[in-house]
Amino acid sequence: MLIPKLPFSDLGAEVILGRIATPEQFAVPLAPSAVEMFGPRGACLVEEFGPLWVADTGHHRLLGWQNLPSQDSQAADWVIGQPDFFHEGQNAKATPGNTTLSVPTGICVCGRGLAVADAWNHRVLIWKEVPEDSNVPADIVLGQTNFTDNRPNRGEQVAAANTLNWCYGVFYHQGKLFVADTGNRRVLVWYELPSENGQPADLVLGQPNMVERNENGGATASASSMRWCHDITFWGENLVITDAGNNRVMIWEEMPTENNTPCTVVLGQKSFDFVELNQGVYFPNASSLSMPYGVDAFGDWLIVADTANSRLLGWKKSKSILSLYGADADALVGQKNFKSKSENGNFGLPKRDSVNWCYGINICGNTAVISDSGNNRILSWRLLKDV
Repeated sequence: MLIPKLPFSDLGAEVILGRIATPEQFAVPLAPSAVEMFGPRGACLVEEFGPLWVADTGHHRLLGWQNLPSQDSQAADWVIGQPDFFHEGQNAKATPGNTTLSVPTGICVCGRGLAVADAWNHRVLIWKEVPEDSNVPADIVLGQTNFTDNRPNRGEQVAAANTLNWCYGVFYHQGKLFVADTGNRRVLVWYELPSENGQPADLVLGQPNMVERNENGGATASASSMRWCHDITFWGENLVITDAGNNRVMIWEEMPTENNTPCTVVLGQKSFDFVELNQGVYFPNASSLSMPYGVDAFGDWLIVADTANSRLLGWKKSKSILSLYGADADALVGQKNFKSKSENGNFGLPKRDSVNWCYGINICGNTAVISDSGNNRILSWRLLKDV
């Protein structure tokens, strides 16, 4: 049976960033350098031909390329979060500041600037202009009152409109900033790009108010609750959020205007109250998900990084969003069929068209930048408009 493919070039990734894996190198530690990465979970292509910024999560830093790289294992031009390319450690093994990071994950362009979800510092850093040098200091911090504090929810047991706890995702759309405040089981929305440190959010999804932070709202999973939200995008007019902890993707017909607005449909589950990975069985199918972390849109396609199944799934938009409730994916990349879930497709060495625990996907123009975390690399993959 021929399995439909996503609109990705059949040649695989045009460029692979990170060390090219060989059997003899498996036991060699991933020491930081201008080339090597450790579990990158996010990437952002500012414009189709660059700059490119990558969250090198395990090395607690951002790597930047002035132009979209054209060669495999191309060295980065800039680093933020460490004194040079050869150091690592949370907050550069020092006090948090406006150039340090601890498990950076989500990253996005916001207006003329850049936003980064600095997860283990429980904050979001914002640069008013996209950095074009090493260790450019951030201008604004959200979730904390200053750049040196880094306690979850500012040390309180409850959440607030101006606090964060294990925030992993960040997204900007039509002037609004969205943050996946994962540890508080919610997504926060600022109606305008924040201009002050610690500025409170305007809207919350996943919780009935800005204070509560219970998993699935303290009850059974529902159309409005979340367990482990991670990434956000818009698919046309539809807001899309990955809820990795409930093994599903939540879709709203349009931008919500009230707190705790329920979503319209889910992908990955057959009902709003079911949450088991791969719908309760070991092997996946065309409609199941296992810890989906990343998501982005390309024309009519919604592309989901089905992380624990080591594959990318695609749904093509139909006339009614309601028809997608629990629907089968239309295509995939990374596995030979919808029932396979092996890392790199066969538990072997990574290939140009394979993935291993892919955490993120960012699409700019006709280029998809995939954070292939389990392979410690970034894939730059050409997309095809007519598929």
